Amino acid sequence: MGSEKKKSFEESLTRLEEIVRHLENGDLPLDESIRLFEEGTGLVSDCTEMLDKAEQKVAKLVKGPDGAPEETVFGND
Repeated sequence: MGSEKKKSFEESLTRLEEIVRHLENGDLPLDESIRLFEEGTGLVSDCTEMLDKAEQKVAKLVKGPDGAPEETVFGND
């Protein structure tokens, strides 16, 4: 498992949605449900980490010339 390529945020979110659908069905054996739940919690953790990193990048990008944060409105270009 250590050689597995880390999924992108979008890939992780898609897989997480698949897992939720399977678990909501309720027709899986207990062992499989637990395995999927564990995979899902790992994906949530990965997605949270990716979002935190993205937020930090955005915060750095919107700093003004003096280093103080500047309010920026997105999408008005």
